[in-house]
Amino acid sequence: MKKLLVSTAMLATLALTGCATSGGANTNAGTAIGTANEIGMNVFKAAIDNQCRSQIEKQTAWRVASVAMTEAQQEAVKTNVCGCVSEQAPQQVTIVELGNAAIDSSYRTQLVTRVVAKSLQTCYASFTK
Repeated sequence: MKKLLVSTAMLATLALTGCATSGGANTNAGTAIGTANEIGMNVFKAAIDNQCRSQIEKQTAWRVASVAMTEAQQEAVKTNVCGCVSEQAPQQVTIVELGNAAIDSSYRTQLVTRVVAKSLQTCYASFTK
C-alpha cells in the first residue's frame, strides 16, 4: 500500500511538473522547476516519514521505552523523531538520486531506507535524552 501511495504521489509530481512547464515561452521555467523540485522533496519527505515510523517500531529501544508511554506520548515522540529524520533527508540526497527515485521504485525504496537508517538513531537519541 505504501509503495502504491508513493508511486502515485511521484506520478502526480511528474504530471504537475508537466502542467507547470507547459504553455507560454518558458519565461517561468525556473519557477516551474523550483516548484516541481519542492513537490518532489515533499513527496520524498513523506516517504521518509512513513519509513521512519515503520522502522522506529521495530527497534528494541522503542519497544522498551514505549511501554511506559501513553498513546499520545508515543505519537508525540514518533512525530518529533521522524520529523527530525525528514528534515535531515534533503541534506543526504542529491538531485540525481531524487530523479532516479522518481523513475525507479526499487531505487526509491533503497534510497528511503538508506536515509532513514542514517538519521534515525541520531534523531531518536536526541529526543530521548
